[in-house]
Amino acid sequence: MPELTRRRALGAAAALAAGAGAQTLAASSASASPNGPAGSGRSMAEHHHGGPEAFDEVYQGRRIEGRPVTGGGHHHGAGYAVFIDGAELHVMSNADGSWISVVSHYAPVPTPRAAARAAVVELQGAPLLPFVAN
Repeated sequence: MPELTRRRALGAAAALAAGAGAQTLAASSASASPNGPAGSGRSMAEHHHGGPEAFDEVYQGRRIEGRPVTGGGHHHGAGYAVFIDGAELHVMSNADGSWISVVSHYAPVPTPRAAARAAVVELQGAPLLPFVAN
């Protein structure tokens, strides 16, 4: 993994801010339709609860967990948290409904569970280190 520089951190922050704005716009347009955006691939359970379901499993010897969260930390309102062996994996939902993480940022996946699994594969047994925004 490349060294984290101020330029990369600022670029990531700008991308996250742009994604959050796009996600807000997509969420407001999706609320106008009872089934979400056409072709979003969301299940009725996801639509009913406003997001993906919680999960807790062992994948390739690592414990991965995901659950909806509200408030606190860097989340503003409702969000979703993913953990690998108890360490938080920062994930983000894209406007098209796909998910990315700080570990596999350029490989969108359909669910937070898939993002956690992709991160486990990418980490190759290494521990997930805390991501400090500042």
